[in-house]
Amino acid sequence: MILYPAIDLKDGQAVRLLRGDMDKATVFSDAPGEQARKFQEAGCDWLHLVDLNGAFAGSPVNGAAVEAILAATSIPTQLGGGIRDMATIDMWIDKGIARVILGTVAVENPDLVREAATAHPGRIAVGIDARGGKVATRGWAEETNVNATDLARSYEDAGVAAIIYTDIDRDGAMGGPNVAATEALARAVSIPVIASGGVSCIDDLTRLKATGVISGAISGRALYDGALDLGAALALLREPAA
Repeated sequence: MILYPAIDLKDGQAVRLLRGDMDKATVFSDAPGEQARKFQEAGCDWLHLVDLNGAFAGSPVNGAAVEAILAATSIPTQLGGGIRDMATIDMWIDKGIARVILGTVAVENPDLVREAATAHPGRIAVGIDARGGKVATRGWAEETNVNATDLARSYEDAGVAAIIYTDIDRDGAMGGPNVAATEALARAVSIPVIASGGVSCIDDLTRLKATGVISGAISGRALYDGALDLGAALALLREPAA
């Protein structure tokens, strides 16, 4: 199971939001590239980036910060937020992003997801962000009637590399992830599922790992606050399953 430290980008800074509210942002670093380098030096295998402004704008906004992170690190990085056309997907992959996360377009333009997954095998992920099991789009500002599991199943034959499942009500709240919902989603599809939202302590990772079906976990605020010890987390997740 892989731990993905999250660097959420707003106005060029690394921040964390509370339940996706852009007005409730805590700044953790003015130098995202330096923060990314620290994660790599600590032994992380991947990075998870979100262009928060881009998610609302529908196009990249924090490109300079993303490029600074890519320049400062050599581990693979996945990026989401405001990526809604093939030209932007191609651009980020050309710049060195290992995996592009498509969220809003996974609901609004599924053909684009399939086209991208065909053009870039193994490098396209679907971001499914949900409240009460229903998908939210456009920076979580718009709620839909689309069921998260139904959306995931619709991409079974598309060749996507992973699904990043976020329980919005848990995100940034330090209250623990929705293990049951994430496990149910992971069991419903053959696509690897990465848990996001609320991962705040070693016990959370232990419970996610114990499901045996969740391939990764994203954590942000807990790593910055020190509630989750990065070294201990990496050691736990690298232990062979019991």
